[in-house]
Amino acid sequence: MKKKLLFMLSSALLATMAVQAQKVDPQAYYTNDDGFDQVTRMIESAQAPLPVTFRANPSEMEAFSPSYEWHFRKTSKGEAPTRELFVRYEEETQYTFTESGSYEIVLKTKLDHNGNELDSILISVSIDESKLDFPNAFSPNGDGLNDTYHAKKGWRSIVKFHAIIVNRWGQKLYEWDNPAGEWDGTYNGHPVKDGVYFVQVIAKGADGKDYHIRKDVNLLRGYSEGGRNSDNQK
Repeated sequence: MKKKLLFMLSSALLATMAVQAQKVDPQAYYTNDDGFDQVTRMIESAQAPLPVTFRANPSEMEAFSPSYEWHFRKTSKGEAPTRELFVRYEEETQYTFTESGSYEIVLKTKLDHNGNELDSILISVSIDESKLDFPNAFSPNGDGLNDTYHAKKGWRSIVKFHAIIVNRWGQKLYEWDNPAGEWDGTYNGHPVKDGVYFVQVIAKGADGKDYHIRKDVNLLRGYSEGGRNSDNQK
């Protein structure tokens, strides 16, 4: 009887030790605003759209055939602070965040059908609210300062975008579909005259905010380095 009990205890201990040897190291892989690849469990102040690859990175799994559950949750204030969005079941999965807010991605790893599983591990993602504005002047004179017309620095989380430049008669001179785009003050490859033009922008932020911008654009090739920086003009 004692031998049987010792055998059962030994078997249970060995099973526990075998389970403890298994590991996962879930990480989020993405490219930051500066173009550098990042590997982390905490993404802070990112902007949408943000493509992210999530990898479980298992090790010591030779004796098991694990299954994975990636629980994507969005946290918010109110009576229900955490809302589950969906579940993915791959060892590696990809998702593009297109809405601002705070997210929790929880990896649950089941080792077998006997109830053996690893501790859940959390990855957090924070997507900034949107921001978008345009200056009212630029100086395409080749001096390296404000030579192109573009969104003001600091624009964030713009998921839809379209902008056009027109002259005073409504003729379209240029258009672009990326908030990182810019106009160099030319039309069909030729510099346009100094004067007042107009920018029309229709965009949407990751927080649901709609942008309808129409502004005068003063093209000033005679603008000197000692003048005001057009990025700071209202």
